[in-house]
Amino acid sequence: MFMRRVLPLSVVAVVGLGLAACASNPQSDGLSEYGSYRCGQLDIRITGSEGSDLVGLEYLNRRVLLKPAVAASGALYVAPGDPDTRFWGKGERGTLTLRGQTYPECLEPGAIETSFRAIGTEPFWSARIQQNQMTLSRLYDQEVIDDIALTETLANRHGRAYEAEFNGQSLEFRIAHQLCEDNMAGAQYPAQVRLTIDGETYVGCGGDRERLFRGAEWIVEDLAGTGMIDRSRMTVEFLADGRVAGQASCNRYMGSYQLTGEGLSFGQQATTMMACAPALMEQERRFLGLMSEVVDGRIGRNGELLLRTAAGDTITAFRSDSENQ
Repeated sequence: MFMRRVLPLSVVAVVGLGLAACASNPQSDGLSEYGSYRCGQLDIRITGSEGSDLVGLEYLNRRVLLKPAVAASGALYVAPGDPDTRFWGKGERGTLTLRGQTYPECLEPGAIETSFRAIGTEPFWSARIQQNQMTLSRLYDQEVIDDIALTETLANRHGRAYEAEFNGQSLEFRIAHQLCEDNMAGAQYPAQVRLTIDGETYVGCGGDRERLFRGAEWIVEDLAGTGMIDRSRMTVEFLADGRVAGQASCNRYMGSYQLTGEGLSFGQQATTMMACAPALMEQERRFLGLMSEVVDGRIGRNGELLLRTAAGDTITAFRSDSENQ
């Protein structure tokens, strides 16, 4: 068995890949039921509204009412007077847009992405699951196997498990939503996976890495060990299409980021042109300078965001628990 370092994540309560049996996953054309979803780092809840066909969208410190709208499939709800705020749900997945910003795919507890990818090393293998069909690649035997029909054997709030038969071999694939680190490249993923073929087990990591970063406004609480000026504000928000934005102390900034299997880096950031007190301007200069030197981003043991430079400096930030407009 080839081991990965598996780190605890504050929003997950699961030990290893035991996945105790629970109720099976409902499949439906619209919302499976009112309930909770996780859209990257953003937790939301869809609730009913008594005596009305409106539904409530609850997130952070807000509750927004949405009304039903026509959709080709699934269930679509749109905020009255704000068509850029909407939630579309189908079964255990959904899509959330708030004031024009689309979040990572929303998943009910335990659900996996529409296209779930996993990798393992020593030896290298990779897998993709889509609509209960798996594509499996094994570098050590130069083999790619398509259209392995999976049977879901377990579905609970902690993950999923599948079984299959292919080419005379038995396969089991288990997914646990627990922060996972590939100890070859050091990259983190939102799920731990275990692949067993004819009794031989391989472990690895899976899921969309962007889910670890997107969906939150990260508030900087420490700037490379130097602390921060009282009541100053520095933030980082990872957006769709490789964009990043936030507050740099005095000015707003916006630019790009790149997340790869080797690390995380930021492109040049453009800023607004306000002038503030010299101390704030110096803090802003230092913050943006460190951002330009970041080579890795990861989630710490307490759910914090750690942005590290090649020199070993670290920007530490935590998720905001409220929305600032």
